[in-house]
Amino acid sequence: MSERSTPTLPQRIGYIYGRTLPPSMRDWVLRDLTGPGATRRYLLRILVPILPLLAVFLLTPGPLWMGLSMMALLYLPLIYFTVALTYVFRRNRLIRHGLDPALADASARAKEAAARTAYERRYGRA
Repeated sequence: MSERSTPTLPQRIGYIYGRTLPPSMRDWVLRDLTGPGATRRYLLRILVPILPLLAVFLLTPGPLWMGLSMMALLYLPLIYFTVALTYVFRRNRLIRHGLDPALADASARAKEAAARTAYERRYGRA
């Protein structure tokens, strides 16, 4: 039987919660962490599952704004730190799966290299 190249549902759930996938799925992990939509997927995986837990504050006796403000006190810093640590998270995941952490910003490096080449061509350094 050949090894799977994409995770099953239980493997995917484990991956979302931090488990490492088998080496046969490295290409999938690389696409997941560095491909199109990687940042969006990362944010959704962290920011959406916490909402039902925070919704418990809506059961607090009193006006609705009080429960919503308690949710906001926790959710807004979570959003801030989740966005701020996106790059660190991706590098850590790549390392845990045996991939080069420099791949986390490969697209940004390619854009910078293209811009530098265009600059050098334009101003006679190439």
